[in-house]
Amino acid sequence: MKLVVFGLTVSSSWGNGHATLWRGLCRALARRRHTVVFFERDVPYYRSARDLFELEGGRLVFYESWEAVRERAERELADADVAMVTSYCPDGVAATELVAGARSLRRVFYDLDTPVTLASLASGELPAYIGERGLTDFDLVLSFTGGRALSLLQERLGAARVAPLYGHVDPEVHRATTPTERYRGSLSYLGTYSADRRAAVHELFIEPALAAPELRFVLGGAMYPEFERYPPNLVHHPHVPPGEHAEFFCSSRLTLNVTRRTMAELGFCPSGRLFEAAACGVPILSDWFEGLDLFFHPGSEILVARDRHDVLAALSATDEALADMARRARARVLAEHTAEHRARSLETLLTDTGPSTERGSVRGTSHQLGAER
Repeated sequence: MKLVVFGLTVSSSWGNGHATLWRGLCRALARRRHTVVFFERDVPYYRSARDLFELEGGRLVFYESWEAVRERAERELADADVAMVTSYCPDGVAATELVAGARSLRRVFYDLDTPVTLASLASGELPAYIGERGLTDFDLVLSFTGGRALSLLQERLGAARVAPLYGHVDPEVHRATTPTERYRGSLSYLGTYSADRRAAVHELFIEPALAAPELRFVLGGAMYPEFERYPPNLVHHPHVPPGEHAEFFCSSRLTLNVTRRTMAELGFCPSGRLFEAAACGVPILSDWFEGLDLFFHPGSEILVARDRHDVLAALSATDEALADMARRARARVLAEHTAEHRARSLETLLTDTGPSTERGSVRGTSHQLGAER
């Protein structure tokens, strides 16, 4: 198949979670003999932090404005099998109008930010990347978040058929590697700053650092406010390039996952970082959200922290216990949550001409995960 995608970015991993996921998925699709043409608006803040210039097995099209690229987009769509618009695409509404007019295509919307989309609707506003017709012009709507978010996309935006397409990991990029002094720490956390994650990061990361001054804590991520004050035993790296993610994870004894509040409220929202860290063979400590146990078995494959005391208890676990847990989590991820699994799932969803809603329960997504194994 030829897939034409109008998205946020694949060229820069700075301050967003889209790029790394798209890179792994595009590589997996290319191995399965598909071609991806990715349209990305050439904006200054991603251009200045660009860490990918060519799309493996596909084509990356940069453009200055929609008017300047519309004709090229029409040509690419003319022989495409699938046209996809994603959340946070700067020209999402215009791209949707163009895709809607190409009736012979399989038209797909991929919401990698479903909780943000639904929160905007709850406040009475349409997200900038969705037009007045909602999602009614698409044959299939994919969501990074499962559970009840799927039925809400149908009820509030008119999506005809919905299915989860969760995060994943590319084992070629995220694998065990030699620890380095630069990222060495007892507990690490990798994540872009988010206001609705700030309280949880403070409770599960900053407070434990204050309570354990003899340990080293390592924070990686962009956009943290300048007024943030960290304890002296906490090191902050404003940007950790994708090529150093494995090094970052493997240099810590334990790594933390913190879920945005808007995502946690919906549940079934595994961050790609969970799968990345697990594939690197690093023990994971995560906050709780409904559905976490669909992806990892708490206590056996992952530790759950609800407050700073749980974090400090996890840090006191033996190296042997943490290593055993990490091995089980890695095996689970490689068996179920790689980019290859998601590429296969996407193939199935794109070629399935069955009912207009996702097979099985909208709430229960284990059927879909099972199909990927």
